[in-house]
Amino acid sequence: MEQILSLEDKLKNLPEKPGIYIMRDEDNEIIYVGKAKNLKNRVRQYFQASKGHSPKVVAMVERIENLEYIITDTELEALILECNLIKKHKPKYNILLKDDKHYPYIKVTINEDYPRIMITREIKKDGAKYFGPYTDKMAVNRTIELINKLFPIRSCSKNIARVAGKERPCLNFHINRCMAPCQGNVDKQEYKDMVKGIIMVLDGKQEEMVAELEQKMQRAAENLDFERAAEIRDSISSLRKIGERQKIISSSLVDQDIIAMAREDGAVCIQVFFVRGGKLVGREHFLLDGGNLDDQGEVISSFIKQFYNGDTYVPKEIILQYEIEDFEIIESWLSEKKGSKVKLTVPQKGEKHKLIEMVSKNAEDTIKLLMEKYKQDEQKTLGAIKELSDFIGLSKAPKRIEAFDISHLQGVENVGSMIVFENGRPKNRDYRRFKIKYVDGANDYESMREVLERRFRHGIKEQEQLEREGKVADTGKFAVFPDLILIDGGLGQVNAVLPVLQELGIKTPVCGMVKDDKHRTRGLIYNQQEILVPINSYAFRLITNVQDEAHRFAIAYHRSLRSKTTVKSQLDEVPGIGPTRRQALLKKFGSLKNIKSATIEELSEVPGMNKKAAEMIYNYFNL
Repeated sequence: MEQILSLEDKLKNLPEKPGIYIMRDEDNEIIYVGKAKNLKNRVRQYFQASKGHSPKVVAMVERIENLEYIITDTELEALILECNLIKKHKPKYNILLKDDKHYPYIKVTINEDYPRIMITREIKKDGAKYFGPYTDKMAVNRTIELINKLFPIRSCSKNIARVAGKERPCLNFHINRCMAPCQGNVDKQEYKDMVKGIIMVLDGKQEEMVAELEQKMQRAAENLDFERAAEIRDSISSLRKIGERQKIISSSLVDQDIIAMAREDGAVCIQVFFVRGGKLVGREHFLLDGGNLDDQGEVISSFIKQFYNGDTYVPKEIILQYEIEDFEIIESWLSEKKGSKVKLTVPQKGEKHKLIEMVSKNAEDTIKLLMEKYKQDEQKTLGAIKELSDFIGLSKAPKRIEAFDISHLQGVENVGSMIVFENGRPKNRDYRRFKIKYVDGANDYESMREVLERRFRHGIKEQEQLEREGKVADTGKFAVFPDLILIDGGLGQVNAVLPVLQELGIKTPVCGMVKDDKHRTRGLIYNQQEILVPINSYAFRLITNVQDEAHRFAIAYHRSLRSKTTVKSQLDEVPGIGPTRRQALLKKFGSLKNIKSATIEELSEVPGMNKKAAEMIYNYFNL
C-alpha cells in the first residue's frame, strides 16, 4: 500500500495531454512503457481497484516505485516514442517480440543513371526500389542469379559519370553479363528498358515478358536465326522458374502483410505471410513474451508496433485477425513511415477473411510444433537434472551447477575454470577463470583446492558486502552459490576439496566426474563411491556436456596465457627491447605476427621506439 501512496502526488498532477509514461521498480529499472491520449486518465487506471486487471498488471503495479512521463504534441508522436523506448529498454511487463529478425530485400538502384541489383537487409529512403522481405536467402540468391543471366545489368559500384570511357571493361562484359556502361557508349534508354524488365520480374509480372519473348523467339525462328531463338527459349524457361516459386494466394495485386496469432500453454505465436502483387514471397513466425498475452488485440497491436518500427518494409495493406486498440493512430503512423496511405483491415468475410483463416491455421500448427520441441528440450534439460538428482540421491534437483577443471602443460601456466549450468543450460556470463597463484608444478589436487577456496572465500566476502548495501546476491560476481559442485576428476580430487569447503561452512554436495581409459565420461564419484550413470540417459548427456565445457573453457584460458608468454619471451630476446617497449609494440600491432611483418618505418612510429630499435626488431625477425 505504501508503494502506491508514495506515487500519490505524481498521480494527482498528471496532465490531461498525450504522451508516454514510464514505470520503474525499486532498483530504478524500467518495467513498463506505455502511451496515452490522456496521461491522467490512462495512468490512474492502473492504480484503481484491481478487479478488472489481469494478474500480470496486478503484479506490475505492486512493483511500481516510481513514475515518469513525457508530454508530446500529438498521440502519433507518443506512439513513435513508445516504440523506440520499448525497443531500447525491453521492459519486463511489456509484450515483447522475442525474435529480432532482419530479412533480405532485393534492391534496384533506380536512383542511379545505370541501376544495379543487389541484396540488402536495410531499407533507406534513397530513391531506390525495394522488393521483399524474403525469408529464404537461398531463393533470393537464385532469383538474382537468374536475373543476371537474363539481363546484362552492371554489378560494380563504380561512379559511371567519372570513369565513363576511361577504363577497360571487366570480364562480365566479355561473357555478355554486363552492357559495360563504364565505356560511355551504352544508350541510357536501352539500359532503362532493361531495368524495367527486371522490375516487372520482381513484381511478379513474368508472363507479360514471356508473351513478348515468345513472339521474338517465333520471329527469330522464322528468320532461321535458330541460335537467337534458343537463347530466347532459355530466357523464357528462367523466367518461368522464377514465377513457379511464387504461389498466387490473393486476387488483389497490392502488397499485403497478413497477420494472425495462436496461443497454447501460455505461449503466443504470430504468423505473418508476405504477399507481393498477389503472390506469396515468404512467411515467418514470431514468439511474444511478457505483458498481457490474454488480450488478443493488445498482442497484435504490440507486435505491429515492434515489427514495423525498424527497417521493415511497410506494405500498402495489412490484414489483421483481430481489432486493435489505437487502430487509426497506428494506421497514421504506418502511412507516415511508408510515405503513402497504408490500410489496416480486419475482414469478417470474403477472400481476405479466408486468407486470415489460412494464416491462423499456420500459426496454430507452428505453435504446436514449437511447444512439442520445447517439451523435448525441457526433458533434455530439466529432465536431465531430475535424473541426475535421483542417481546421486539428492533431496531436490539442483537448479545451479558449478563445474571446475584444471589445465596446465607439465606444470607450466596452471589455470582453473569454473563454468555454470542453470536449469540444465550453460550460463556463460557466470563463467569464471583462475590463474593458479600458490601451487608450483603439476599438482592437480592442490590446484583444485586453491580454485575452490578462492571462489567461495570471494563469494562469502561479496555476500557480506551486498548485504550491508541492501542489494540482492545475484548482482555480484561470486555471491550466488551452487546447488551442486562437479569436479573434473576422481576420488582424489573430491577428497582434496572437501576439507576446504567444510572449513568455509559450505555444505553443497560435491561429485567427481570420472573418465575411463579412453578419456571419456564414465560416471560420478559421490560419498566415496562411484555411481555408474546409464550411457543412454539424459543425465549422462548432461554430465558429458558439463565436463566437456569445463575442459574447453580451461584449455582456452591456458592457451591464451601460453600465447602471451611466447610473445613476451621472443620480444625479450631482441636487444634493446624491454617491458615498456614490448607493451607499446603489442598495443600498436596487436600480435607478434603483425610485429614480424611490420616495416622499419612502421616500427619507428611506435611511442618509445627509435629507428635503431626498429632496425633491431626488423633484422631479428627478417634476416
